[in-house]
Amino acid sequence: MKQRVHGTRPSVHVSIDVPDLEAGLRFYEAVFGFVEVARPFSTMAILDANNVTVCMHEKSAGTKPSPAGADVRRYERHWTPVHVDLHVQDFDDVLGKVRAAGGTIETEYREQGPKPAAFCCDPFGNGFCVIGEAASDE
Repeated sequence: MKQRVHGTRPSVHVSIDVPDLEAGLRFYEAVFGFVEVARPFSTMAILDANNVTVCMHEKSAGTKPSPAGADVRRYERHWTPVHVDLHVQDFDDVLGKVRAAGGTIETEYREQGPKPAAFCCDPFGNGFCVIGEAASDE
């Protein structure tokens, strides 16, 4: 399939809000190996996540993400239709790391599709999916 590119495409970065920056850094480093590459200011870290840049922001619960909206940040489990899918080589190892670092595995799908997948959340309520490699035909 040929891709159509219209104009200049932006670079894509992912932002993750957490109530405690150091705790957020520990979780994402322990589970996925994200590496801090810059700290532009004390409440923001830039992480190298292999093929994407993650901007982690420390933001207090109850603060507004936008002055125009009524919603506030909350760190209980929440869902957003825009979330991160993390494709990993060792599915079971990563799920073990999620649990060990204080995250939650909410649902696992091992036989329902071409690749194993798990719906997860970090200790701050942010949802993400872990996608494993396709099963081999051994």
